[in-house]
Amino acid sequence: MSRLQPLKRFGQNYLVDKNIIQKIVREFNPQKTDIVIEIGPGTGALTTELMNSVKKLYAIEIDKRVVESLALGFPAATVINQDFLKLDLNSFATDIPLRVIGNIPYNITSPILFKLIENRSLVSDAMLMVQLEVAKRITAKENSDDYGILGVLLNYFAETKLCFKISPNVFYPRPKVESAIIHLNFTKELSSDVDDRLFIQVVKAAFGNRRKKLKNSLGNSIFSDIVFEGCDFDLSRRAEELTIMEFAELTQIIKNYQYKLR
Repeated sequence: MSRLQPLKRFGQNYLVDKNIIQKIVREFNPQKTDIVIEIGPGTGALTTELMNSVKKLYAIEIDKRVVESLALGFPAATVINQDFLKLDLNSFATDIPLRVIGNIPYNITSPILFKLIENRSLVSDAMLMVQLEVAKRITAKENSDDYGILGVLLNYFAETKLCFKISPNVFYPRPKVESAIIHLNFTKELSSDVDDRLFIQVVKAAFGNRRKKLKNSLGNSIFSDIVFEGCDFDLSRRAEELTIMEFAELTQIIKNYQYKLR
């Protein structure tokens, strides 16, 4: 496919280094039984390596300029001209969990990650290219500056791995930031006692005023009507000090208080 001028509004930076492309695919380890969704195939750098390695490949591309060329160039793939964020993943559901891969637009990284969390029952794993800064936040541990909402949620709902860093030199055009490949595994077993939706709300509320104590952060959130009297949980700490399991414990405490308020 001939070189196109990437569009800034789509956050496009095309992968052009063959060695890096093959390294990504090796890490992804596609199997002949896999059903794969590729986000933003662009000119088909990853598509080329994936097309004949999996059972079914869906290439989701928002840029109308390349859709026809992708369809002609990769007949074994199903090319869909749509915004991944608007895609109904249930329409791809079979008895085989979906796998996701993509060099995603960095400006919509968080919405894509949240969509994957919401659809984790359909998705076994996802390998994504993200900014190195974001990859560090995703894999950060408590009591670090990088530890925040995204890291807590992803490490609760998935096993996360920062696979390797990627230089700006392997893209066209060359981005101003370093990149990294992350791998998210959504087959992690979760406690059935914890309300997933409430857990997300608690984490977001706790980090709503990052430098304030939990008591103040929660008091300035949707949980402001809860009076934590007699609570054994130490609310004098800050959100960045809590482990993921402590966030789960806090969620259970808030759930019990909400029940009492009914």
